[in-house]
Amino acid sequence: MEAGFTTGKELQKRDPVFGQLSFDDHEQIVFCNDKDTGLKAIIGIHNSVMGPALGGTRMFDYANEWEALNDVLRLSRGMTYKAAITGLNIGGGKAVIMGDAKTKKTPELMRKFGEFVHGLSGRYITAEDVGMETKDMDLVRDVTPYVTGISEERGGSGNPSPVTALGVYMGMKAAAKYQFGSDSLAGKKILVQGVGHVGETLVEYLTKEGAVVFLADINHEKLAQVSQKYQASIYTGEDLYTADVDIYAPCAMGATINDATVHKIQAKVIAGAANNQLANENIHGAILQERGILYAPDFLINAGGIINVYAELAHYGKAEITSKTQNIYDTTLEILNYATANGITPHHAALRIAQNRIDERKIANSKK
Repeated sequence: MEAGFTTGKELQKRDPVFGQLSFDDHEQIVFCNDKDTGLKAIIGIHNSVMGPALGGTRMFDYANEWEALNDVLRLSRGMTYKAAITGLNIGGGKAVIMGDAKTKKTPELMRKFGEFVHGLSGRYITAEDVGMETKDMDLVRDVTPYVTGISEERGGSGNPSPVTALGVYMGMKAAAKYQFGSDSLAGKKILVQGVGHVGETLVEYLTKEGAVVFLADINHEKLAQVSQKYQASIYTGEDLYTADVDIYAPCAMGATINDATVHKIQAKVIAGAANNQLANENIHGAILQERGILYAPDFLINAGGIINVYAELAHYGKAEITSKTQNIYDTTLEILNYATANGITPHHAALRIAQNRIDERKIANSKK
């Protein structure tokens, strides 16, 4: 190796956090480890200008620590912009726990994780995400008040998934209005990828409106169950990204729009619940736009969940939760119009508007 040059591997060893491609001036990254419970977790606080960082905890069997770190960095950044674009006075954070939620999650592990959250003294407030349920948040609540999405029996707002699905549904209707001239989804062919808590509720909304729904999921048992319950067809093609549908709704893990898929997609609208759907928000967002495919920014239309759990902090009820979530329809249309007027992608339009709100608050805070 020539003098003065550094290999990628050496750079990773030297800058394991700040050198990550997904690092975006995050304020704080906390690594949590407990030998007795087997807990290995990472908490990412991206930005707290608007308020304490709020974001769910995801438990997933990551291949390695680098994958987990990358995920928490991307997810926590997304929460910052999700809260800002939705008009909530809260910052962005996220947590990931490494391990299979079905086999590794125990009450002791969840309480220990809660102790780490409590140690941040309110800088980070956790909630439910992939691999988590309301009962898990109740266990965290046993040891810290810095948790939302706890059961209604304990004074919380309960499972945020139905509200998340409502927001995605409203965002999808707005995108359809913009792309097709009508927000009616009746007769539209829609492929829902991922039929977990949010995806299934979205299928219910779409089925009731008369959409022609196709389903895809790696969990074949759940796929068959949801298909039978809503009389929706299971997608049987070899490559779902080439499916002849009007709308593609990614509702599982992120980055499904990537180098391998972005040129295959036949749908004219992409609107789903998954976080970070664009593997590269600059490259893939631009390609979609060039191909005439309308992308509804994920961190905008899946914001129903944060609206729901934020209600516990702002002390508003179900009627206001529903109203704020339904307003995602209007906000989506505003952003799509702004993107066209400014010659930028919808994703960058949403980022710009969210960042402007954060910058305004930062200036106001500096004058206090």
